[in-house]
Amino acid sequence: MQTHPFLLKIRSFLSYRLFTNLLFVLLGIIVFGVLYGNVKPKTLDINLYEDAPTTIRAPKKFVDEEATAKKKEEAKAEVADVYTPKGGAIDNSVSLLHSLMESVTEVKKESEQKAVEDDLKPPPNPDINDQLKLLKAKLPKDKNNNVTNSLSDDVLKSLLEASEDDLSRVETIVSTQMKIIMENGVKEEALNEAKLNLEQRITNYSFKGDLSTAAVKLGKVALEPTLYYDAEKTDELKKLAEANVEKVEIIEGGVIVEDGDLITPKKYSILKSLGMVENTFSFRPYVGLALFVLVVISSLYYFFYTLEVSEERKQNYLILTSIVFVISLLIMKIVGLIEQLEINDIAFIFPAAFTGMILRILLNERIAMMMVFILSACSSIVFHQQFSGSIDIEIAIYTLFSGVSGILFLMNRNQRSNILRAGIYVALVNILILGFLILLSGTSYSNSEYIYYLVFALVSGISSSILTIGFLPFFEAGFGILSSMRLVELSSPTQPLLKKLLTDAPGTYHHSVMVANLAEAACESIGANGLLARVGCYYHDVGKSKRPHFFIENQLNMGNPHDRVSPETSRDVIISHASDGAEMLRKHKLPKEIVDIAEQHHGTTLLKFFYYKAKEQGKDVKEDEYRYPGPKPQTREAAVISIADSVEAAVRSKKSPTQTEIQQLVHSIVQDRLQDGQFNECDISLKQLETVKRSLCETLNGIFHPRIEYPELQAKGE
Repeated sequence: MQTHPFLLKIRSFLSYRLFTNLLFVLLGIIVFGVLYGNVKPKTLDINLYEDAPTTIRAPKKFVDEEATAKKKEEAKAEVADVYTPKGGAIDNSVSLLHSLMESVTEVKKESEQKAVEDDLKPPPNPDINDQLKLLKAKLPKDKNNNVTNSLSDDVLKSLLEASEDDLSRVETIVSTQMKIIMENGVKEEALNEAKLNLEQRITNYSFKGDLSTAAVKLGKVALEPTLYYDAEKTDELKKLAEANVEKVEIIEGGVIVEDGDLITPKKYSILKSLGMVENTFSFRPYVGLALFVLVVISSLYYFFYTLEVSEERKQNYLILTSIVFVISLLIMKIVGLIEQLEINDIAFIFPAAFTGMILRILLNERIAMMMVFILSACSSIVFHQQFSGSIDIEIAIYTLFSGVSGILFLMNRNQRSNILRAGIYVALVNILILGFLILLSGTSYSNSEYIYYLVFALVSGISSSILTIGFLPFFEAGFGILSSMRLVELSSPTQPLLKKLLTDAPGTYHHSVMVANLAEAACESIGANGLLARVGCYYHDVGKSKRPHFFIENQLNMGNPHDRVSPETSRDVIISHASDGAEMLRKHKLPKEIVDIAEQHHGTTLLKFFYYKAKEQGKDVKEDEYRYPGPKPQTREAAVISIADSVEAAVRSKKSPTQTEIQQLVHSIVQDRLQDGQFNECDISLKQLETVKRSLCETLNGIFHPRIEYPELQAKGE
């Protein structure tokens, strides 16, 4: 990745840390500004007793306190009162009645006994008043039911005047009917109703004289409740029922007022509690947004802080990531403005996979994945259709899965034509996610609405790939990014320089392909960029196409021109192929990484053959005069290519080399480069060099393995 000239000018005035911190601050301000309009409080222009101009939905989940209180009262009212049965109530009532009748009988017998003791015949009509007094004295006293006061004198007199048979009949009838009523249960507050029931039952029987009235009065006096209200237990049950009542909640997006409905005081109160009718300023949404931006910027800062690349490359990554992020936010805002045209769920048309796809191609999957998560959180704020203070989880899930699928479908695809195919796959994932969200909501939709959702999902996926293809050349050119797709395009034999190399220097072309196989496997074994190494190898000797016959691999059936020139001339021709190749690559505007490989693949190594040839001729030569100008390899890829280049040439010079010979050659070349200090300026370790040696030996053993010699077929008849 190359640094843009404009950025280089800025960096010349600012330090790395200051420049990076300013980038993060600027990005935070941009994100806050873009999302500001989506958290800014909005209010409705409505008044009490007016018709709602549109359907008003809840911006967030809330509890309807009034409806909840009403529901609790209904639950308490449904709780039946608890009554405790009174043990022995029936026996008490029957005993009281029996005592009353016994008292009447005793008074009558005492009056007769007294007349016998006075030797008097019982008068035909004994003094009823004396009997009444005596009876009142014998009547039972009860603190809750004073029988004497409850029964009138007329009732007592009618009992005293009745015969024993009539009294017995009265007691039997009253006690029987009283038991029937009391066995069915008599509540304390329903005692009067039970007495009326008893009266109706008793009056169905015929009695002599006033005994019917007396029987009714006796029954009412003796009758008592069998069930008493238990206030404590009833209250406990009511409290339990109230506690079990679930709060009446209006879910996010739930309808508060239908279009055209009257704004009642209750509905207005709900809207007021949600802050939807009164424009009262509050810092809370802005503080919440600031915290969100702080989390986003902090996550990005930590991610790039721990990124193991050079400071310059790290800044370029940050700038590129920020630009893609801001572009995605702006696209999101544009779709959000379209959403205000009341096109339902138009947010699902947002190209959610664009960010992940383009960052996956330009940088790597880690950065792409992180930005997809951040963008999905932003979409939940931007695409919320209602008021501030809430987020849209559905669109967040949709954006997240769409973005992740875009990254996954491009993981191992390094051709630009595959971007559109990945967009189609993303569209299919979008359809599945939308189906999941629609079916899970339980809401019924019309056929036309299902078609709209299908179109939104398809447009989202395909537009993501179209945007990726459209923006990719600008980012590659502006930042000098060498993406995997660009590398694959450069590896095509139809590239002008490769065609020239194949035509003018076929031996060098074949050598480059062989070195590419060795270098790619070795780079991948140590975690370096194998594809970059392969493509770099294709172009590393392109400078030989200027004077192809001076290089032995192109000297087919011809003499060696070096035999006819001086060592100095041979030196100049051989050494110049690195600088000539770099110049040709720059002229054809190939990426800097490829140019660097062509320039660095020999480092500052010594051209030993011609150096010693000059010394043998007795010339006074210096070693520095026969060294490549360099620079030394600056990257692991360049270091591996420099080894593979020498190894391939050395092994090819031998006829049927054995595994041991190959191993010794590889080891000697690596040791020679180490001792010459050729790897001092790149970050390759000794451990990685051992891995490279092992990989090169394995690949070379596969290429130069022993082969069976097939006998020549003799012509027929010989």
